[in-house]
Amino acid sequence: MKAVVFERHGGPEVLHVAEVPDPTAGPGEIVVDIHVASVNAADYKVRLGGGAYGGRGVSLPHILGRDFSGVVSVVGPGVTDLSIGDPVFGVCDQGVEGAYGEKIAIKSAIVAKKPARLGHAEAAAMALTSITALWALEDTAKLKPGEIILIQGGAGGVAGFAIQLAKHLGTTVITTASARNHDYVRGLGADRVIDYNKEDFTKVVSDCDVVFDTVGGDVQVRSYSILKPGGRLVWIAPAPAGFQPSRKDVRVLRPNVARDRTHLARMLTLLETGAVSPPAITRYKLAEAAEAHRVSESRHLQGKLVLEVR
Repeated sequence: MKAVVFERHGGPEVLHVAEVPDPTAGPGEIVVDIHVASVNAADYKVRLGGGAYGGRGVSLPHILGRDFSGVVSVVGPGVTDLSIGDPVFGVCDQGVEGAYGEKIAIKSAIVAKKPARLGHAEAAAMALTSITALWALEDTAKLKPGEIILIQGGAGGVAGFAIQLAKHLGTTVITTASARNHDYVRGLGADRVIDYNKEDFTKVVSDCDVVFDTVGGDVQVRSYSILKPGGRLVWIAPAPAGFQPSRKDVRVLRPNVARDRTHLARMLTLLETGAVSPPAITRYKLAEAAEAHRVSESRHLQGKLVLEVR
């Protein structure tokens, strides 16, 4: 099969298309013919190497990609809930990648059937973003109606889903975004938008119940000051190395984004009721993965980037 691989860590130019062996389905697994793969910020961090991502012992050559949508082509021993020809979408198990290719082997228990109303691009774009936001806001922050939440980096994939989810849960939603993305995040349901290029959010926001940080770095450091006592700071992008929380009266939480069909099904229910909708999607061909990475690494994107495989 064809896949995008890299043999050494580095810039986007290290990514290239190569022929690699087809995966096989073990017990409890299926092989999916991938139609669309999603591009996540974690992908370029693994490609660059070093730090938290490069330190996981990535073996080279390596195929990136964590979430996808496609069609079941092989059913392994013991799989009874899926059949050849079923359209499915899902997220690779934690610590596993490989969606930047024409096929992938994955546990059947952690994928879900794709409804006909959801295209492959939309399913791939919503897979990891939705379960991350669900784990962060519902399972970890335990967000309640009437609370105030600040979502950092609202135009991104995870944050965009989180805005919709938080609004559905009955909260007041504040988010940060560049001026060109204000209409987009307001359309997702944000009650207030702060232009991070012109305003210091610490000067104009206070007494938040929850901060959901998808940006990390200094943004997380400064986010502590706008939480009320007993507030929760939930993060998926890390603070600077060595940073210690500046307050003892708030909870600092990192969601354990486990892969399961339950959270994918929860997303589909929200979609069906109209509580959420797919993000803005920018499409690239599989061979254009390097260009997609350049855009992803710039961090100035709206919604999600995907790779069209078929």
